[in-house]
Amino acid sequence: MRRSLIFAAALLVAVTGCGAQSSSGGGTSAIKIMAPAAPGGGWDTTSRTAEQAFKSADPNLKVEVYNVPGAGGTIGLTQLVGEKGNGNLLMTMGLVMVGAIEQNKSQVTLAETTPIAKLTEEYEIVVVPANSPFKTLQDLANAWRTDPAKVAVAGGSAGGTDHILAGLMAKAAGVDPKLVNYIAHSGGGEALNSLLGGKVAIGISGIGEFAEHVKSGKLRALGVSSPDRLQSIDAPTLKEGGLDVELANWRGFVAPGGLDDAARQSLTDLVTKMHDSAAWKDAVAKNGWIDVFQTGQPFADYLNSEAARVKGIIAEMGLVS
Repeated sequence: MRRSLIFAAALLVAVTGCGAQSSSGGGTSAIKIMAPAAPGGGWDTTSRTAEQAFKSADPNLKVEVYNVPGAGGTIGLTQLVGEKGNGNLLMTMGLVMVGAIEQNKSQVTLAETTPIAKLTEEYEIVVVPANSPFKTLQDLANAWRTDPAKVAVAGGSAGGTDHILAGLMAKAAGVDPKLVNYIAHSGGGEALNSLLGGKVAIGISGIGEFAEHVKSGKLRALGVSSPDRLQSIDAPTLKEGGLDVELANWRGFVAPGGLDDAARQSLTDLVTKMHDSAAWKDAVAKNGWIDVFQTGQPFADYLNSEAARVKGIIAEMGLVS
């Protein structure tokens, strides 16, 4: 009987310990990163870049990246919300998801997550296949004004950064944004295939997704959405091309809701260590990203302000009722 009681007590301690580890995130021995899009896009690239930086910062840390594509990241967001209290999970997200939540009338929102960190900003690039008749942004603007339906635009999810930029560009060209023939794709790889396959006229994405194809000559850059020319890519700004538009995408990490203070702080510390690593800084420079690291309440406040800002933009563009 005594041995049975000792065994039962030991088992109870073990179970209790496991429960505590689960609710508090279990320290920093292993994490998973969800990229809520198909491989090849910005969230996937950011996730896998972070994976390598995490491992560089802590060789003992086990990191796994997995993809949950669809609906501008809101399918992945729904799964994340269902992982309430899981302190070993991060999801890469950003401006695209803020717009997709409104566009798709998502039943779950970022208010049900735990904000961890804003990581980077990245300007957008407008490209065409090398054999395109569009040589300049004015060629594009003229085609839009003649018949916007004939100018198919490839980009990411409906209501996301690429879609917003297409609408703002059309408006600047004197075209109703609602008339833009926007073809949404679940990842940068799919958009690239549509471009190179001649299925669309132009493509819009983050600079990092198309830069190497511009440099190789497969694509031609018509313009970038930055206020000034960038050293990383040989292309005029949209303003230089006659379209008075600027826009920067941003990406960051959120975790499931319901985390205790210890779990939230553990993830924040882990991401901060990753951000401070040489591997991450090198990747930011290589990809032409802008370091805008922000954690805690400032990032939570930023998410709230972005939700209000983006809702206004896409409502003006007629992307939501």
